[in-house]
Amino acid sequence: SSAIDFPNRPDFNLNVLVVRVFGWSTITILVVFLLNNFLTFWAGWPGVFGGEGEANILLFGVQAGLYAVAVMVAIFHVLRNPARSLHIESKTVSELNAFLIRTVFWSVLLIGLVDMSLALLEVEQLMDDIFGEPIALDLVRQNVRAQYIHLPLIASSLVIAAFTRNLGFPWLALLLVIIEILIVMFRFIFSYEQNYMSDLARFWYATLFLLAMVDTFREDGHVRVDVLFTRFKPRTRYLVNAFGTLIFGMTFCWVILVIGTAGKFSIFNAALSSLEKTDTGYGMYVQYLMTVLLGIFAILMLIQLVSYLFNAIAAYYEQPNDAPAAR
Repeated sequence: SSAIDFPNRPDFNLNVLVVRVFGWSTITILVVFLLNNFLTFWAGWPGVFGGEGEANILLFGVQAGLYAVAVMVAIFHVLRNPARSLHIESKTVSELNAFLIRTVFWSVLLIGLVDMSLALLEVEQLMDDIFGEPIALDLVRQNVRAQYIHLPLIASSLVIAAFTRNLGFPWLALLLVIIEILIVMFRFIFSYEQNYMSDLARFWYATLFLLAMVDTFREDGHVRVDVLFTRFKPRTRYLVNAFGTLIFGMTFCWVILVIGTAGKFSIFNAALSSLEKTDTGYGMYVQYLMTVLLGIFAILMLIQLVSYLFNAIAAYYEQPNDAPAAR
């Protein structure tokens, strides 16, 4: 059915349509929010809510207009197929988020292994012998490490994520156990301890807790602590899930993102602009990535909450679950 004649159908539900527009608008506005953060604090644009650049009404209008475009894109997507069920929309959003989670997972895994290896070579003074003195000097510079090591690994992770469907969080947990055992053995048996070893453990610990939290929520495997919830009628539970998602979940994620990008010297922007690294010697160059992981967690959780909201409203209106199983 077309968007024009769909309101005349008996199964038309304006509330469902509004929820779909709201959910997709949340995602498109999130994209514009991140883009505007880059334009404001890296490209010198004026910003919608104030920035570091000079006042420019044209650029201000472009940045503000992007939010209107984001909402229009969401409306266009919904009206292009107004009969699409919320269950299918939820699966679509969840599949998108699964790809992003896989990308971050592989990025952190590869960067951790490569950066730790470079730190080991630096500690043992083998960089010059393997790479030559000019390249070895470049590899200990943070901007070179981020641009020519970390970014290509992130790009590779995009490709890996596109061709994989499973995540190795249990394997990451096993690697962490092995790392901790090695740290203890080397410290107390061989009296050998370097900062890169604890840096790698912290980097992967942060990933395991934050990223696995989102993926567990995506799989609906999180632990529920219910006092009154189980006593509610089914439709009341769905409403509680929906309003809880809006009031607590999405608000929490937006608070993290807004505070973390509130200015040039906010926690996320400052870490990225300075490519922050640990001050201790012979450590890994991933401190800025560990800081940004909290923002990535908020982004991924916000997207997954949109999927959760779709499911809750679909269950409330008893829409049939005709969506294909998530891969």
